[in-house]
Amino acid sequence: LDYFNQSYFGPETKTRLRPHHFQFTEPSFEVDVTCSACNGTGILRRASFAQDDLTVKCKICKSGWLELGGTGMVHPNVLKEGNINPNEFSGWAFGFGIERVIMMKYGIDDIRNYYTGDIRFLKQF
Repeated sequence: LDYFNQSYFGPETKTRLRPHHFQFTEPSFEVDVTCSACNGTGILRRASFAQDDLTVKCKICKSGWLELGGTGMVHPNVLKEGNINPNEFSGWAFGFGIERVIMMKYGIDDIRNYYTGDIRFLKQF
């Protein structure tokens, strides 16, 4: 996961796993990467105006991390249902949300842009 994330998003990208429950994998994790828009800070910009310090949260992640998808070892019962001996074989499953991956790669700040039907947006790709 680290290799893919650093190859695709850049060598400075960090990956973290958070324990989660998916019924077909055990153990299961959600995969997060540092946000490329705010460099993992959660802050998009900071500006000072006289007495006020304005901090704007990153629109994409709001926290410095962006959830890409889930992963885990295939549950033994899934292997059994496929006539595979779980004592002999194991499997690893993962899935990334393609919208999030493309958002990070191309700096798209609103996932709703994908679903507006605006051909001008889609022609960029």
